[in-house]
Amino acid sequence: MSEYILEFKNISKSFPGVKALDGISFGVKKGETHAIVGENGAGKSTLMKVLTGAYQPDKGEIIIKGNKVSISGSVRAIELGIAIVYQELNLIPELSVADNIFLGREGSFILDDDKARDESQKLLKELKLDIDPGEKIKNLSIGNRQLVEIVKAIHSNPEILIMDEPTSSLSQAEIDILFTLLRKLKSAGCTILYISHKLEEIFAICESLTVLRNGQHISTMKAQVDKDILIALMVNKKAGEMFPQREYLVPEEGKEEILRVEDITRNNIVEGCSFSLRKGEILGFSGLMGAGRTELFRILFGLDSKDGGRIFIEGKEVKITKPAEAIKAGIAFITEDRRKDGLVLSMSVKDNMTLPNMNIVTEYVGVVNARKEAEIVESYKTKLNIKTTGILKLINYLSGGNQQKVIIARWLMSNPKILIMDEPTRGIDIGAKSEIYQLINELSRAGMGIILCSSEMEEIMVLCDRIMVMHDGRIMGEMARKDATAEKILKLAFGGRKQHVGN
Repeated sequence: MSEYILEFKNISKSFPGVKALDGISFGVKKGETHAIVGENGAGKSTLMKVLTGAYQPDKGEIIIKGNKVSISGSVRAIELGIAIVYQELNLIPELSVADNIFLGREGSFILDDDKARDESQKLLKELKLDIDPGEKIKNLSIGNRQLVEIVKAIHSNPEILIMDEPTSSLSQAEIDILFTLLRKLKSAGCTILYISHKLEEIFAICESLTVLRNGQHISTMKAQVDKDILIALMVNKKAGEMFPQREYLVPEEGKEEILRVEDITRNNIVEGCSFSLRKGEILGFSGLMGAGRTELFRILFGLDSKDGGRIFIEGKEVKITKPAEAIKAGIAFITEDRRKDGLVLSMSVKDNMTLPNMNIVTEYVGVVNARKEAEIVESYKTKLNIKTTGILKLINYLSGGNQQKVIIARWLMSNPKILIMDEPTRGIDIGAKSEIYQLINELSRAGMGIILCSSEMEEIMVLCDRIMVMHDGRIMGEMARKDATAEKILKLAFGGRKQHVGN
């Protein structure tokens, strides 16, 4: 008898002009949490749609518990013990949580409301989820909708559970709940296929993994693998090749200064912060969580007021008390939480991109020129390689990397002189990270001044010309890229003595 509960044998699938899957073969052991990894377009979701019957393979076989199976659709998949939680939620907004969990489970669209509510309440309580089973889906947060989708899949008691980017809409607390739940399912013998671009999640929850690239199987291995090796397999390049080649600036004092900040202070949160930014420079901000970096950026963009200090752009003092004044002065700000602060998830790609740029796409009396708007959005879609089926698609259905590109496009439309990027690659896949690194490099070469905040030390040390380190609301030190080491940065981040290193 095979050691695998599930085997793919030479699975291929093509669409017009695209070979999405090309001879995929690997096996998954019973009771494993097995990750499927690869950058966008690698074939992960397509393979899972073949497994659930949403797509029929052009050739190849699926073996479950030693038997070749034909999966004609979702009903057959459920019969075989397969359930899936898609990244794009499959819930009916006007129905209750309980109705969505039970819908179709008894082979009918006729629901016993009391039974559905009582059993849903029991299940939600058992899973320690504080969600009212009688609440309509449309009234829930995006995170809670995602959890309901997961509960719906679990309720079918699957032997194989597929999770496609299950944490994309979840808070850290919700992720912790999910991981506890997955460990319970695994201990009960459920096999979990886990698709995620978040490598830290894969290392935390998975025993094994399979790498796909350009529709092909690259490797299947234990999940205890070196991160750099895994990245190299996913993108076919070494980790060091993720970053663009860059000629680092060693600016002289005052040369082409585009921004100068003097003694910015706010209510013991930001204390006497002063720095400058030069044209074409990438200025990094490092520090521990709560160091005050985001709070400083919010002041510069007019989201929060300052108690004291001055801001100069191209040598002229400017007054910034609200975002509109910052935008007029040539400042753009990409916030650290794109889903909470940067996007309107219920709106389209187009609307999210043009939202703060209506002056560009409107004519007299505020009438939108729809053709001009579409042309501009399409041009940025192409320029930034935003992967979407169309500009009218809801932004919530795009991957994290493509959502971030939409936000970047939005601000590039305003033609800023200064771009503040707060954790621009957080929660996006490896391939999209590399594209954003390249874009940052191109923008700086074109003369834009960029302020880059990142919790990833490598991003700061490789991309930036100079690095500022903050601790407890203060700038503790500044160093040129050539003088920077992780040890020096961390020493300052933990509150070491103020210093100025290098140029």
